[in-house]
Amino acid sequence: MFKYEIIIYWSKDDDCYIAEVPELPGCMADGKTQEDALYNAQIVIKEWIETAKEMGREIPEPQGKQMYA
Repeated sequence: MFKYEIIIYWSKDDDCYIAEVPELPGCMADGKTQEDALYNAQIVIKEWIETAKEMGREIPEPQGKQMYA
């Protein structure tokens, strides 16, 4: 299990839950339940990190809860 913050919310437009990973640009997943969205987010985080490594890009260290204004 990765330690990146995951924000889960309901999307009326998509008719599903969305799981965003703010520390990894463009990293998001969805699911019919919150649990599905969280499970799918873990898969996408792994794939995001693998792709970044293959491309020689920097992988951000997990910072935990982000501050929002």
